[in-house]
Amino acid sequence: MSTDQSFKPLRILHSESAVGWAGQEQYIFRMVGAMRDRGHHMEVVCQPHAMMVERLRDAGFTVHTLPMRGTMNYLRGVGKIKKILRAGNFDVLNTHSRRDTLLAGMAGRLAGTPLIVRTRHLAKPPGSLLSYNKVPHRITTASNFVRQQLIDRGVPEGHVATVYPAVEFPPQTGQSTLRAELKLAPNDIVVGCVSALRHKKGHRELIQAMAPLIAGRPNLHLVVVGDGSPVFEELQAQAQEAGLTRRVHLLGRRDDVPNLMEGFDIFAMATRQEASGTVFVEAGAMGVPVIGTNIDGVPEMMQDGVNGMLVPLDDIPALTQAIRRLVEDPELRQRMGQAGVEFCRNSGHFSLKAMVERVESAYVRWLGELKK
Repeated sequence: MSTDQSFKPLRILHSESAVGWAGQEQYIFRMVGAMRDRGHHMEVVCQPHAMMVERLRDAGFTVHTLPMRGTMNYLRGVGKIKKILRAGNFDVLNTHSRRDTLLAGMAGRLAGTPLIVRTRHLAKPPGSLLSYNKVPHRITTASNFVRQQLIDRGVPEGHVATVYPAVEFPPQTGQSTLRAELKLAPNDIVVGCVSALRHKKGHRELIQAMAPLIAGRPNLHLVVVGDGSPVFEELQAQAQEAGLTRRVHLLGRRDDVPNLMEGFDIFAMATRQEASGTVFVEAGAMGVPVIGTNIDGVPEMMQDGVNGMLVPLDDIPALTQAIRRLVEDPELRQRMGQAGVEFCRNSGHFSLKAMVERVESAYVRWLGELKK
């Protein structure tokens, strides 16, 4: 809990209509836990079959569940959430997806909730501004890039605040089981990529950029961590057609990503769309130099030329050259890796503490504005 004498704990309800367990849901889980640790009262409303329900209840949170799809569920849900907000005397309602913003946000308006905040997690341009300008009072975004998108669409600048997602930093062990698992030699060089296997993540382009380098270097390998059909099968076929099956390792979904990252010499991802791209921070924090595309929120996740390199989208030769430069210069890899530890891990810029302080500050400021 804060030691500030002027500190006033807030009563906050988060809503989420998504039912999986990806970055957005993990953001909510970390946020409510950290805000509770600072003394705020936190509750969550989501769909009954959401993967968050069990995790949140196991962590001791009150979780309200209701179906959010369909007209009748919408009408019932507005009434139910209105009762929850009034009974709980909540100061803040924080919504996260379009569906729950229109449902819970409307309930918040009817209940007279002092502050309704929408968090924007996506990089693609928003469609209708109904769930940004009309229903919520204010908005938080995952990066300055996303914030500027909304401002450019007409959301008032003072109504939007950037709150970078917190990144969990496991300790650096200096060891990894990756090389033993793949039976690699000590002088083998590993370029690694970690993400869900989706077309917009640019795995096909990464393999294409790596192909000429692998052809000329028998000790160069690409390791891809993540799952998702049909992309997994497509990448298998691409590697086979290019004769790279012994040097392109598709590991699927793994639960030991930090262990694997410590076995990387270089991290590279040719993503086509990224609200923030915290995986670049995760890799940097493990002392790995990073290469990414100069799009969306990615430039905010690294220091170009310091702990990594940015290349233009769809510029395969530039991606090849960036990888080649790091492959051929072990001293540069070491310098950039050390710089990544400082920027990503030691600066506190992406810490849980920084995330909750930013959102808490935004809540308090906006509550003050709306009382006037």
